[in-house]
Amino acid sequence: MTTLDRHDDVFILNIGDTENRFHPTWVSEITSALDDVAEATGPRALVTTATGKFFSNGLDLEWLGEHPEQKDEYLTAVEQLFARTLSLPVFSVAAIQGHAFAAGAMLSLSHDVRVMRADRGFWCLPETDIDMTFTVGMASLVQSRLTPQTAHTAMLAALRYGGHDAVSAGIVDHAVAQDAVLDTAVDIATQHAPKAGETLATTKERMYAPTLAKLRHAGASF
Repeated sequence: MTTLDRHDDVFILNIGDTENRFHPTWVSEITSALDDVAEATGPRALVTTATGKFFSNGLDLEWLGEHPEQKDEYLTAVEQLFARTLSLPVFSVAAIQGHAFAAGAMLSLSHDVRVMRADRGFWCLPETDIDMTFTVGMASLVQSRLTPQTAHTAMLAALRYGGHDAVSAGIVDHAVAQDAVLDTAVDIATQHAPKAGETLATTKERMYAPTLAKLRHAGASF
């Protein structure tokens, strides 16, 4: 179950307490929550987190296997979720308290800053290990948010990065103790809440224009 709560100038979006896979209903709930954040007024920022072992374990492959005829529609919705997050008119922070794999890792990259648990949990793009290609939009997202060498290694070698290794690779910005992940993310978000608005949105749109165009293109497919 996803929840969206506001604490002063910071919205906290909790994306669930299971594996938080991208089931179509889950994608719709997250997208709706992001719309609420975008449409709010005044100083505000977003922290996205989860509860338990997983931040997100990626696409709902079981659902996709049962509904192959909806593959393109499903992937389009996922990519548009990434685009919505990447282009939010507020500063966004991913508080990665657990494993972030595949599309879950990409969701974290859609945020402006990432805070990760230092002692346990991995960030990983396992697509080559599970014989799955990146969509054009997904590949562009990864390459737009990571250095060329890190994107190359993460995408081709499917390495599992712990918190400190993820900081060294430039994947996340901070690796902290488990009980400090959310507080650190909220502190960062609070600092940047006054930036919310049209100027921030326009800057993001121009910074990531090629990636956003690919993510927003209907008919995504592997």
